[in-house]
Parts: sequence; structure tokens; C-alpha cells
Amino acid sequence: MKHSCLVYTAAMCLIVFDWQPGQSQWLRLSANRDEFYQRPAAPMHPWENIPGLYAGKDLEQGGTWLGFRDTGRWAALTNVRAPGAGPQNPRSRGELVTDFVESDLPVEDWLQRINCDDYAPFNLLAGTTTELWYLSNHPDRQLRRLQAGRYSLSNAQLDSPWPKAELAKEQLAQADSGFATLLNRRDPWPDEVLPATGVPILWERLLSAQFIIAPGYGTRCSTGILASGNDVQLQEITWNEQGENVGERSYRLAIKDR
Repeated sequence: MKHSCLVYTAAMCLIVFDWQPGQSQWLRLSANRDEFYQRPAAPMHPWENIPGLYAGKDLEQGGTWLGFRDTGRWAALTNVRAPGAGPQNPRSRGELVTDFVESDLPVEDWLQRINCDDYAPFNLLAGTTTELWYLSNHPDRQLRRLQAGRYSLSNAQLDSPWPKAELAKEQLAQADSGFATLLNRRDPWPDEVLPATGVPILWERLLSAQFIIAPGYGTRCSTGILASGNDVQLQEITWNEQGENVGERSYRLAIKDR
């Protein structure tokens, strides 16, 4: 089975989150990162070169798909499935997450400085304890501040009604724990409800599952975040090519008062 129709670089592919700024429990998030198994990556860990950052690491380009720092800044990334779109020599999308959490700029000011034309199609969530923004560069630049609510993000725009994303919102509404294992539906959806994203129908079916197991490609890790006040709990599970749990990591960090 050929992989040339897919372009996934350091990009998580399904995120669901409940964003409640001003509430004691202000963030619940569950996410799956899908990637080729041949692309090397390190599991979630504290980064030495960015003190206070907890994130996995793409060892090919050096960025990450999701990161949370003890300054309260956090970000998550997905690609937009649009084969052939974007510049010929794009910058790594994973650097968007690390650059944001390192910055001291207000969120909107930092986002306004991004030249979206430098990157292949992406979705970016960038936030703090009190504000959360969404930026996409495909099909057109879209920037907006998110109000309180439950959202899903896959490989189209925010809240696009893909079956696995709609199910994710239902799952999150019913969950009070186990966020790292929440997005675990491994069955594809019927052809009649699949999106048409420009990949062959066989891949469209495989990619419709929340938890993907495909030749050479699949769900590599799952992440859960629960943030209450200044307390943030992080959990990550690493999966092998058979979809088996091969490692778990948990961290608890306290957001610094600034």
C-alpha cells in the first residue's frame, strides 16, 4: 500500500477538549497523534532546552504536536488533510507549538506574526489558563478566540462534523477520567458518511477510525490533560503498530504565578 498520498508531519490528528475559562476545572482534553511508524519520536518528557515544558518530541524535525509549560502556555497541532497543498519547501509545523510556549508575547500578538504561507496546511490551538485561540491556514487563514465550550479538531477545520470527531465530543461529555484512553474506537465508519479529502477510498476508510491501525501508519500515542486551577495532570500512552499499549507516562505540574 503506497503512502505517497498522505502527508503527516509531527501532527496530531484528533483532539477533543472542553474549554471552560474562569472555572475551577478549566480544561479537559483528549488527543490521538497519528503518524508513520518510521518517523522517530520520543514520548512525553520534560524538555531540557525549554524548562517547564512537557511534550513528546518529533526527532526528525525537533518540534512537537502538543506541549504544556508550567508558565500556563500550551498548544496543540493537527494537519489539514489536503494532498498537494502548501509550499514546496515548508517549515516544520511542529515548531509552532514550541515557539509559542517559549514566547512571552500575548497570544493574539504571537499568532498575528505567523506567516501562514510558510507552512503546509495546519490547525493550531494556542492558549493560556485564561484564553484560547484557533489558527488555521487552509483553505484560507482563519484566526479566532474560542469561547467556553466543547470542541473537536481533526484534519479539517475546527468542529468539522467528521463522524469520529462528533463521537469524540459525545465521549468527552460523558467522561470524568481516563482521557488518554478516550478516543479508542478502532472501527472505520461506513462509506456513506466518510469525508472526501482527496485520498484513495481505502485510506479514507482506514483514517476514519478514531484509533488508526494501518500499514506502516497509525495512532502512535494518546494524551490526556486535566487542568484545575494551577494544577495540571498529564498522561500519555504509547502504542505499537498492533495498537498495543507499550508505555505510559504521567506528570503533574504546578503553573507558576507570574
